[in-house]
Amino acid sequence: MNTEVDQFLDHLAYARGLSANTRAAYGTDLAAFFRFAGKKGVTSARDVERHHIVDFLAAEHERGLAPATLARRLVTLKVFFGWLLAEGVLAQNVTEALSAPKTWQKLPTTLTPAAVEQFIAAADGEDRFARRDRALLELLYACGLRVSEAADLRLEDLHLDEGFIRCTGKGGKQRVVPLGSAAEAALRLYLAEARPALAGEGNDEHLFLSRFGKRLSRQMIWRLVGRYGRAAMVSGPVHPHVMRHCFASHLLANGAQLRAIQEMLGHSDIGTTQIYTHVDAGRLLGVHRRYHPRA
Repeated sequence: MNTEVDQFLDHLAYARGLSANTRAAYGTDLAAFFRFAGKKGVTSARDVERHHIVDFLAAEHERGLAPATLARRLVTLKVFFGWLLAEGVLAQNVTEALSAPKTWQKLPTTLTPAAVEQFIAAADGEDRFARRDRALLELLYACGLRVSEAADLRLEDLHLDEGFIRCTGKGGKQRVVPLGSAAEAALRLYLAEARPALAGEGNDEHLFLSRFGKRLSRQMIWRLVGRYGRAAMVSGPVHPHVMRHCFASHLLANGAQLRAIQEMLGHSDIGTTQIYTHVDAGRLLGVHRRYHPRA
């Protein structure tokens, strides 16, 4: 069973070119399923029957998993068993008749521009860590990067004189994103006054470094963003993806074209970007209710 899963994850990496984070999510879902199935006497993917999957999803639902997570786990199982069928390991796909549970579309959490200013200003100071963190927060908001994209940025990806960065997104796809003057200024200050002290004698070429001179991990970036959100007393939890949502929704609210936002976010399907039109529509609804005589 472990061999089948390992081969499947290798297939995702080499044949389909999925990112390490996506492969990790598939691996987590499959590990959870086979832990559950193992308690039911399942020792191989060949032993899995439809009721095992239904029982697994029901148990996960009772455990409090969100509908979106349940839907993702079912998709993982459908892709996995579909691959086993295509490879001739199985004679039939036990997930074929199963459909994902309906999920309510959850609008992304955003902050007002004033709240974003307050959040970024929380990274105030002149030491190397404050300089690094200010540059990181400015970059997340200026470019709408995923946390993994920010963590993986290298010095060669910066084009400060030209005013853009080049980042690598899902599936290894590269894109160019404009920086803006605030992020550019914070990055120049970080590169001049803080990064050399963090790098020390090391030669790590990643842009954002830890106190040990190594690449700042995704987990550390999450913790830093959350800490500054609390320091700024921003309402609700703040994480890197909130900055991505703010980037997109604020651009849209100020008249940017959806196609341009799609390109800067690195969305392969504009349908993914269109969720921000719902965010902006909600803002317009609030304006209408406040100011229209017959609202």
